[in-house]
Amino acid sequence: MEEVGFVRADRIDLKSIDEQLERHLSRGWTMEKQEMGREIPIKHAWEIDPSKLIIKTVIARGTFGTVHRGIYDALDVAVKLLDWGEEGQRSQAEVSSVRAAFTQEVSVWHKLDHPNVTKFIGAAMGTPDLNIQTENGVIGIPRNLCCVVVEYLPGGTLKSFLIKSHRRKLAFKVVVQLALDLARGLNYLHSEKIVHRDVKTENMLLDRNRTLKIADFGVARVEASNPNDMTGETGTLGYMAPEVLNGNPYNRKCDVYSFGICLWEIYCCDMPYPDLSFSEVTTAVVRQNLRPEIPRCCPSSLANVMKRCWDASADKRPEMDEVVSMLESIDTSKGGGMIPVDQRQSCFCFGRHRGP
Repeated sequence: MEEVGFVRADRIDLKSIDEQLERHLSRGWTMEKQEMGREIPIKHAWEIDPSKLIIKTVIARGTFGTVHRGIYDALDVAVKLLDWGEEGQRSQAEVSSVRAAFTQEVSVWHKLDHPNVTKFIGAAMGTPDLNIQTENGVIGIPRNLCCVVVEYLPGGTLKSFLIKSHRRKLAFKVVVQLALDLARGLNYLHSEKIVHRDVKTENMLLDRNRTLKIADFGVARVEASNPNDMTGETGTLGYMAPEVLNGNPYNRKCDVYSFGICLWEIYCCDMPYPDLSFSEVTTAVVRQNLRPEIPRCCPSSLANVMKRCWDASADKRPEMDEVVSMLESIDTSKGGGMIPVDQRQSCFCFGRHRGP
């Protein structure tokens, strides 16, 4: 089957990022000239109407911006404001890099439609004419600020949910359901020739019904036909596949590896490699084939999925559609999680009596 591939940020001339993204992704920011020479942006289907957007409280902060609660056209939304700094504060290369990341995320995200992918609502790049309503009045959005508007998911991140569940753990049926949500979302992305490249529990969100949805497409790429076009460390240590850590060519199977680590994390409600430094993790994963320790109480059906997904050889890892099938075939009616069936409210970790 013919494969279509990734567009790499470090293989794109940042000075012409808009033109290249337009050519490769049929998206991007384009401008047209009026007779008087003033540039105005051409409207795209994904551009928001700022008059319908109300920005509220900050719910998260990052290196280049903030995430706010908000309302857009009567919908509860999360608003990601990305700030690349005042003019003169950052180099042109830094500004171009942040703008490229923003444009890339919008270009990838706006066309996705799946129940296990956070719904993209719209985006805007700051212009002199762009104003956004807040509860304290109208504010202008400078050229150095852009925003992404997505559905608001009240359940927070999967990471925070697992941290809260660290002591009491999760019922086996909940483990498998969360894993299935993530597997189905990744399978959809891969079917659309998109590799997420930063699959981790922090980048997964939960709705009020605990349905998991994949978020944060800041480093996602369209899959390329030649794996040699995909190199360089991208992602988060602890979740990164050996070939990515080693700077070798990689493909969508790097997401499968990361899924295996997430599956272990969902089952154990714990962090992989908590006692190792970044450099120790890199060395151990690549050279010593280090993987998280699977508890003895973990059913072989689930342990097998973990082991196959985090195989050192990308070619031996299953495709995500096979992962979905394996998870769907697991019987959760008799339990199998780290919570004994007869002690659902108590803490259970690595008790010997549960293992083989």
